[in-house]
Amino acid sequence: MKTNLLSLPAHYQLQTLKVALADGTLLPVTVIGNGKPVMMLHAYGMDAREFLPFILPLTGKYAFYLPHLRGFGAAKDIELHQFDFVRQYADDINTVIEQICVTCHIESLPVAAISMGALVMWAYFERFGLSRVSRYLNIDQSPAIHNQLDWQGGLFGKQQQERFEVFHEVVDLTLPYAKLDSFTHLPFTLKRRVTDVERSFSLLSVNRPRSKAIVHILTHQQDHKLVFYDHSTWQHKMCCLQAYLALPYDFRPAIEDVTIPVVNLIGGRSKLYDPIWQQKITRMLPNAREVILPRSGHAVPVDEPIGFYKILKAFLRE
Repeated sequence: MKTNLLSLPAHYQLQTLKVALADGTLLPVTVIGNGKPVMMLHAYGMDAREFLPFILPLTGKYAFYLPHLRGFGAAKDIELHQFDFVRQYADDINTVIEQICVTCHIESLPVAAISMGALVMWAYFERFGLSRVSRYLNIDQSPAIHNQLDWQGGLFGKQQQERFEVFHEVVDLTLPYAKLDSFTHLPFTLKRRVTDVERSFSLLSVNRPRSKAIVHILTHQQDHKLVFYDHSTWQHKMCCLQAYLALPYDFRPAIEDVTIPVVNLIGGRSKLYDPIWQQKITRMLPNAREVILPRSGHAVPVDEPIGFYKILKAFLRE
């Protein structure tokens, strides 16, 4: 039986806006729902529409704006023009937020962001301030990526050097092939190395056994399939990794100025960002409270989908 999309309630119907950015790029933004505008930012490698299972029950009260960051999801064919991709994303998101506020005749809106998207929001606050954001849900993301003498809460915590060495190796191996049109043209051993490293990263992001099983199924490529595997975002991911490794990305100096209400959602067993150091972030923020999901890894929506939904719902009600 075919479903007539026109018969669905209006708040269940997806729309795609195209927001004109400073460089003329048209950035796709998925919109769903009727009500108060809310923006959500996705993680590295994620499609913004993966938020849909968590927000569909809320679309009768809220209109969700889900930007697709350059190189991912519906924006996978849009290239970066800056090496500092976080800064470029922050500039793009500023344009998106301004258009939402002007179009909807509002002064500000709530924002929820996870992982890389949350790093973009730390950069946004540093560059553009708080006037357009009414409150913020930070999902398992430190404002500083690299460990330092006064900060050991960076990406991978105590394992950072070991993990970063793997990233350096993969980036160096792929650089000679950066201009190739297709992933299928890479040597097979390099394709295997790239996909294995990505799978390892994805497994580190989750904690629950069922989540690990899902990641294994979704990310493993058997040899005969890997030969023809069209990995459309691999070049973009390598560019992002290069920037992560080379740039300091430390937005802690801006934290004391983030005076809006913040909910700091922490995966209690996150292997990407040490929960103890994430709790320090809560204390650094002037107007924040934290919520810890004790059995969750970094990918909170995957490990604790019901818990994540409840926290998001409560955040929007506040």
